[in-house]
Amino acid sequence: MADLPPPLPPGQRPVGQLVAEAMRLYGANFWRAIPLGIPLAVATEVNLGRSINVQIAVFSICAPLFSAAFVWASLIAFDVTLPRRRIAFAWLVGTLVWVPAPPLLRLYVLPGLAWLAFWGLSVPVAIREALGLKATLARARRLAVADFAHALGSLCTLVLVVGLSGVVLSALLHSQGEATRRAAAFLAPLVLSPLLYLGSALLYFDQSARVGSTRPDADLHPPLEADAAGRPDPQVEP
Repeated sequence: MADLPPPLPPGQRPVGQLVAEAMRLYGANFWRAIPLGIPLAVATEVNLGRSINVQIAVFSICAPLFSAAFVWASLIAFDVTLPRRRIAFAWLVGTLVWVPAPPLLRLYVLPGLAWLAFWGLSVPVAIREALGLKATLARARRLAVADFAHALGSLCTLVLVVGLSGVVLSALLHSQGEATRRAAAFLAPLVLSPLLYLGSALLYFDQSARVGSTRPDADLHPPLEADAAGRPDPQVEP
């Protein structure tokens, strides 16, 4: 059997390779990454049987939890330890960016994903590049428009993969009992949704490679890349 070709670098890799890298990253950090699924699992459990208005409200209220998960996913993807103040700033930025997303999701899924594709990289930027709020948002926007089709396509693909896998997993766990139905609704997003955060964090490498960086080391490959050379950022104790 012929050897597979080497993976493309972040600036050239397609959406499918990004999803595969997210799966590899998840598998290599399973116990660190599994808590990423808690926010969506809790929100899904609360939203069972609720109206669309209540569901949107729950997702909006959970904005700080979703932001915290994305911050943690970015720390895993970059394999760094940062001061608490910088982590708190990234969490605040992520919360502000997430709040408008649930109402847009009510219109249709695509507008909400487009919003997150346009501004969602603010969290990895806040962690990676240590800019102020205005500069962080500007940098995230610049990364997004460098190849918006790739950014939006990556998020859509991640959502489809997680969503379809969740349907299959829920069907396997589902039965007529209410308790089992609720358990399935909780376990499916708990196990699968970490891919959403990890893939979105890895998207930073793709987009920054396309647009260039504001710092010498900002475009180094993530730790699981075949040609990675050590950690992408020095360790910093809190």
